[in-house]
Amino acid sequence: MRVIMTGGGTGGHIYPAIAIADKILEKTHDSEILFIGTLHGLEKDIVPKHGYPIKFVTASGFHRKNMIKNFKTLHDYTGGKSKAAKIMREFKPDIVIGTGGYVSAPVIKAASSLGIPCYIHESNAIPGMTNKMLEGCCEKVFLGFEEAAHYFKKQDKLVVTGNPVRSEFFTVEKDQAREELGIPKDDFVVLAFGGSQGAGRINKAMLELVRNYNGAEGVQVFFGTGKFYYDLIQQEIGDMGIELSSNIHVMEYINNMQYYLSACDLVVSRSGALTVSEINICGKPSILIPSPNVTGDHQTFNAKAVADKGGAIILPEKELSGESLFKAVDDLKNDRAKLEAMAEQSRKTSPADAADIIYYSMLS
Repeated sequence: MRVIMTGGGTGGHIYPAIAIADKILEKTHDSEILFIGTLHGLEKDIVPKHGYPIKFVTASGFHRKNMIKNFKTLHDYTGGKSKAAKIMREFKPDIVIGTGGYVSAPVIKAASSLGIPCYIHESNAIPGMTNKMLEGCCEKVFLGFEEAAHYFKKQDKLVVTGNPVRSEFFTVEKDQAREELGIPKDDFVVLAFGGSQGAGRINKAMLELVRNYNGAEGVQVFFGTGKFYYDLIQQEIGDMGIELSSNIHVMEYINNMQYYLSACDLVVSRSGALTVSEINICGKPSILIPSPNVTGDHQTFNAKAVADKGGAIILPEKELSGESLFKAVDDLKNDRAKLEAMAEQSRKTSPADAADIIYYSMLS
């Protein structure tokens, strides 16, 4: 089987595509997979690191506030569609799969115009404009959250699959992860992060946890600041007169996230679709702080999909402070029964076999 994967811009679009590609190769070892992305998205670096070839087309986003800029968007779309069609004529894919991002539009449209079967995956509880526009071109629309179904017109095409998560998140046990990271078996472990670039408001609030838990026996805090904020946070910790004890780990970027998620007892993070799915696959309770600066407030709906089932607590950014975050964390630290109940519900929220469901749905 020859497959073109497309989706880009952010890791939330790219990693699900990689998980689907990995599943296809696992099931059919002789498949050939080619990614199509843009040169200004993270896919240009992430995809080759995972061993897949990638070609590039032009694509850019729709501007709601400055309509004049949409002339460039239209120009990029037209050029991107033409280039994608050329790539497909050369590669001759059997199917094309899109996982969101601006690049999906010209690639899926080009495939549809050539009569190639297309599929899309929507990772968020509130679908992006691109995927809503593309549903008519596709055989099936895969949904990361069942709540997204309300926003599509072609209900007969919808398949609730969950979000595909890379295999490494399934293979690490808690005790194994703690041994790997040198974490005492019985410590209470908090993992906090705001994404690869960090989140300023979360970082500011986390300083209160650093202050209160610094040197606390039986508590470990792993705090990923993001590269942009790392030096600033270190300076603020110094300005607060805090000399960090060995139980507080302030990191620029969290590599091997599967180990830290497996090892922790509680996660504090934003609620991007992929982040939420990785947390749930690992069965972790979470305090989710949705970003208010995303289209359609979709992070709030992602968080709500978990919180409504009892797997997470939502702390809106407008209510976020060091005091409110520390109270939420400390209350859970001191209520292990609630923490365990949340963990169980978290684990139930995201299907563990999303990539399998997608693979077999494409064959049916």
